[in-house]
Amino acid sequence: MNDLSQLRTPSGLPEGTLGRVHLIGAGPGDPDLLTLRALRLMRAADVVVYDRLVSPEILALLPGAMQRIDVGKLPQHHKVPQDEINALLVRLARQGLTVARLKGGDPLIFGRGSEEAAACRDAGVPCDYTPGITSAQGAAASTGVPLTHRGLATGVRYVTGHRAKDAALDLDWHSLASAETTLVVYMGVANMAEIAAQLMAHGMPADLPVLAVAHATTPRETRLRAPLRDIAADVTRAGMQAPVLFIIGHVVSLADPAALAAEAAGQVAHA
Repeated sequence: MNDLSQLRTPSGLPEGTLGRVHLIGAGPGDPDLLTLRALRLMRAADVVVYDRLVSPEILALLPGAMQRIDVGKLPQHHKVPQDEINALLVRLARQGLTVARLKGGDPLIFGRGSEEAAACRDAGVPCDYTPGITSAQGAAASTGVPLTHRGLATGVRYVTGHRAKDAALDLDWHSLASAETTLVVYMGVANMAEIAAQLMAHGMPADLPVLAVAHATTPRETRLRAPLRDIAADVTRAGMQAPVLFIIGHVVSLADPAALAAEAAGQVAHA
């Protein structure tokens, strides 16, 4: 529910009592991957403010009477702009409410959690972080693709494939184009053609394997593998919809054989 006029304020609180904001990582989507702390805090809150990437399976764990506010963003369409989300969290806490701010993945990895925490701190509202499994880790576990592997990848880098307000992607392409490092691209489905072109132009091999994973760890998960030169066209042709994560590097060759068989059959199962 999004009608703020219907929010219930805890009774019996002294006037001016502040609530608290918990910035909670909801993980990549599978409710089994929630931390115990995340589950405890979200169930004990007065109100949950959640993003589009919080899966329906996670939301189903909330008590039926839980007050909920959807502030999810879509590409080029922000239902509630970020500054309004910041103000909303402060306003709710000032009403004495305990707020569970649910974010897909981890709130400190491309989750804008630090911006929301800064807004709370500036307003004198107590807040804290609860980490979550980020989608790169979830996709790695689901597909059997390690993010690092001796002899194949000496490190891993997470980058965003989208800039705020659709600004130009001014990434350090030269450093990102190392084939010795696994590169994980978040939010890159709309710009993957440009990303691949820039990486190849700066020396990354065109035949380097890439794995695209949509809706990682959920029953809606789909996967697609292709060489770097073809990944953007193949993802478009397949109609993969955001959220899509791209894992780029030699480690993709180590994908779990059973997962690849499921991919080829168009069936992805989860325990």
